[in-house]
This record gives sequence, structure tokens and C-alpha cells, in this order.
Amino acid sequence: MQEYDSPMFRMACQQFDRVADYLALPQEVRGRMKQPKRTLIVSVPVRMDDGRVVVFPGYRVQHHLSLGPTKGGLRYHPDVTLGEVAALAMWMSWKCALAGLPYGGAKGGIACDPRKMSLRELERLTRRFTQEVIPLIGGHVDVMAPDVGTNEQTMAWILDTCAMREGEARPEIVTGKPISLGGSLGRREATGRGVAFLANRAMDTLGIDAAKATAVVQGFGNVGSHAALVLARHGTKIIGVGVQDGAVYNPNGLDLAALDSHLRANNHDIANFPGGEPITNEQLLELKCDVLAPCALERAITEKNAARLKCRVLAEGANGPTTPEADKIIEERGDIFVVPDILCNCGGVVVSYFEWVQNLQSFSWTEAEVNDKLYRILEQAFAAVMHRAKREKLSHRLAALAVGVQRVADAKLQRGLFP
Repeated sequence: MQEYDSPMFRMACQQFDRVADYLALPQEVRGRMKQPKRTLIVSVPVRMDDGRVVVFPGYRVQHHLSLGPTKGGLRYHPDVTLGEVAALAMWMSWKCALAGLPYGGAKGGIACDPRKMSLRELERLTRRFTQEVIPLIGGHVDVMAPDVGTNEQTMAWILDTCAMREGEARPEIVTGKPISLGGSLGRREATGRGVAFLANRAMDTLGIDAAKATAVVQGFGNVGSHAALVLARHGTKIIGVGVQDGAVYNPNGLDLAALDSHLRANNHDIANFPGGEPITNEQLLELKCDVLAPCALERAITEKNAARLKCRVLAEGANGPTTPEADKIIEERGDIFVVPDILCNCGGVVVSYFEWVQNLQSFSWTEAEVNDKLYRILEQAFAAVMHRAKREKLSHRLAALAVGVQRVADAKLQRGLFP
């Protein structure tokens, strides 16, 4: 699969091969589970505000459709590649299966820098990309959601572009959209809320009092900020926070409201924040704490820093934040409770599923109902992973992957091969 070759896709394949060997999956199903079902590469020409026309590469990968329509985010980032998108789609497949959702995994991306684009340019980019991929998306085919660099407004533009083409509004075509357009209460906070919930479950398991615990959060976007806020509400002291260009540390705890205001006022630049000591993101990851939550981009924890981690719980809010080489070191250490990414950050897709169901039924739930259902699914998934890890003496990552991959493999084998 040379067309997908990238560090992230190789990492996703390494994880799959390991769990496939453990599960002794038949060879006839392995290739079908690793190879993405559909891939669409498009050119996205956009007229910029200065009159130039810039062509951006865009991707949409649908990993498998054996359990239902595909589901996955759309990210805008300068480093987006086809291999990265394919890896994220694969991980989404295992995540949805682990949570018991009727979806296959998907992912999309455009190689652009949204921080350097105006709102009008982002709208043109989104609408043109949507027009290009419309043949392969839909509420019963492939459902998009926000990811890195995208948000509710992005989803609103996708919804409107599809409505203009089809002549009717179909809110189930995207999730994570504004409440006024059929979005679900609690969706914006869901991923971070899930990270915090599962970090607390890990602390419960270890006998750590959350009210006396400390946490470090790498990434203060939608996921990291809400994870930090929810942890803080339970009494956990947030002593370190990092963003793309740096980090801050305060052993007495950071004022999250002040930090959020500073980032908003300074275009997400954390420099000169008065409430903490400036440090690097490398130093941030190695701070002594009870909970370390990497909630930024992938491959943050590698063989270079895994031995120097000083956390008791590693709550992976990002996708693929820990490389296989780092995993081996952490497993050999045996002193870190890992909440793997496909479990830890699945709260977003769970509530996206709730939004999709509400749209299909034309019926809305209260935020309390959404959160109650979310916590029930997270608890079930957490219990399934812990049970399998304990019963079969597996690492938490291998146990989580085993549950998710096995469910997809069973579906493919039961459905058979057409024709």
C-alpha cells in the first residue's frame, strides 16, 4: 500500500498487525481490514482575498463499511497527507467498534493553514471541497465531523452546500454542527469530557484522590481545554498546559479562565502569559504529575521521551500520540496506567452518533440525557478493556484494539465476500 506510506500509516499498520497476530485472524480478512475501502483525492482551487487562485490538496478516506456508514472528522492542517488521513480512518474504525457504534471509520483532510486564512477564504475552501466529495458522502454513506482546524461553522458550510445541491436540508449529513442547525447539546465538549471521565476512572482504579491530584494537558484546543476544565471541576490541579508554540507551568495550578482569555486575545500564542513559567512542550511532557493528557497531534511520545515520563496515568486525548517504540518502553516500565486513544477520545464520536440519531428521528435530547448516555457507553467500553486486559494479561492498548478489531473482523466474516 505504497500510496498511503507515511509514519502514521505505518504506525497504524504495526498496531493492527500485532493485534491481528494475537487474535489469529484469517489471512483472507486481514488485507480487507487494513486496506481502506475507498479513497478520494481532490484538488480544491480557491480564490483568495487578494485575487490569487491557490489549489489545495484534499482527501477523504473511508476505511470500511461492514458495520454501517463511515464516520470521521475533517481536519485542516498544513501537514495533512493521504497516509495520515488513512491512519486516522483506520483508528476510527477500531474506536467506533470498541464503543459499539454502527459505523466504519473515515477521515478527511485538506493541506492548508487555517490560521493564515480569512473566514471568507475558509468558507470558499470548505464549500469547494464539499462539492468535490459530494458523490461519496451522505447521512447513510459517510458522515463528517469537526477535527483539528475545523469547527461548527465548517460543518454548517458543508450542510448548506449539500442542501443547495440536493434541494433539501439533511442535517444527518454532518455532526458537530451548530445547535441551531440540528447539532446536539454536549457535542462540543464531548471528547474532552470523555478524556476527563476516563482519566478519573483510571485514578479511581489506582486509588488516586482526584481532589488531590495534578494534571498536565498538551493541547488547549477543543479537546484539551474541556478535558482540563472538567478535571479541574473535580478538584484536580492543572499544573501545565501546552499549545503549538510553547507551554506554561505553575506548580500551584494554572488559572484556566485567565489562560483561555490570554490565548483568545493573542491568537493562541501562549508567550507572556503572566500566570505561569514558560517551558517547552518537550519539558511539559516530562513534568511530574498524576495525569498526563496529550491532546494535540500524533506521535508526541516517542522512544526518546517515554522513559522520562513521570505521570501515573497517560490519558490519550489525541489520536496516535504514542509510537509503538514508546509503547514498548511504557509496557516494560509497568508503572503507567495507559488509557489508549481509541478508548480515551471516543467521547466525540459517541455524541456525534447521538446527534446523528436525533437528526434521523427529528427529535432532540437534553444535555443531561446526552451526558448520561455518553457516560454509560464510556463506562461499558472502559470495563470491556479492563476485563480483557486483566483476563488475558494484555496491555491496555492491545486489549482495546483486540475488542475493536475483533468486532470488525466478525462482521466481515459473517457478511462474507461479494460476489
